[in-house]
Amino acid sequence: MTASQPGSVVDPPRPEGSPSSDVALSVSRIHKRYGGVVALRDVSLDFPTGTLTAIVGDNGAGKSTLLKVISGAEQPDAGQVVLHGEIRRFRSPLDARTAGIETVYQDLALADNLDAAQNLFMGRELKVGWGPLTFLRRRAMRRDTEQIIRRLNIKIPSVRIPVQHFSGGQRQGVAIARAMNWGNEVIIMDEPTAALGIAETARVEDLITTLRERNLTIVVVSHNLDQVFRLADRIAVMRRGQLIELLDAHSTDAQKLVSLITGLAASHDAADGHEGA
Repeated sequence: MTASQPGSVVDPPRPEGSPSSDVALSVSRIHKRYGGVVALRDVSLDFPTGTLTAIVGDNGAGKSTLLKVISGAEQPDAGQVVLHGEIRRFRSPLDARTAGIETVYQDLALADNLDAAQNLFMGRELKVGWGPLTFLRRRAMRRDTEQIIRRLNIKIPSVRIPVQHFSGGQRQGVAIARAMNWGNEVIIMDEPTAALGIAETARVEDLITTLRERNLTIVVVSHNLDQVFRLADRIAVMRRGQLIELLDAHSTDAQKLVSLITGLAASHDAADGHEGA
């Protein structure tokens, strides 16, 4: 596949044979530079409603930068983010959250000294009263959190215990529950099981499957290729700030994926072309 150059007009690649679907989110010709380093170069990609798209690539490929642009943590130098056909400019993560895009960061962004209910409602606390006579509805937040946790089958000791006492999988469960409760359009996950053991990884993957069943659009960055094949419908491969290929996860294999991530596929194509010259 020939890499696009900045400013060139390209159609977002699609996996062969993929069915047409309503597009919940798309990025078009995104370009992002940090000083002399080009982090994203003319990236265009659609995220159809109800699908899980995995974004893969080596360190420095541009995966996390793309997530930051979508989630409002970074603003692109050029290009557009489109949500259900409407061009949106998210100037902060709050803008994206207000639009229904929630992000589960690799560090989870949980407040360790707060309990599960306080973390789930952080920034969206239920209150009663007016002005200086405003009080938190702690009982209502704990009740709602218990219902959400129960519905997702997340196992935690109690919604009243600070999350610093939770295991890695339990903390991840709280972060995903928060995203699911508030994200009614798109949920983004950055390395959702990076520091978890086998059993906790399986439980988190079950939660991700539950989100898919709710017809949410999910974007996952992961270095775990086995996980990618277990969960994803589509796999977007990035290298050196560019989108190299978009694959149907069910009709590709690990060998091809690794060759695209490492650049071996391009090297082989170049060698074949040289031999045929």
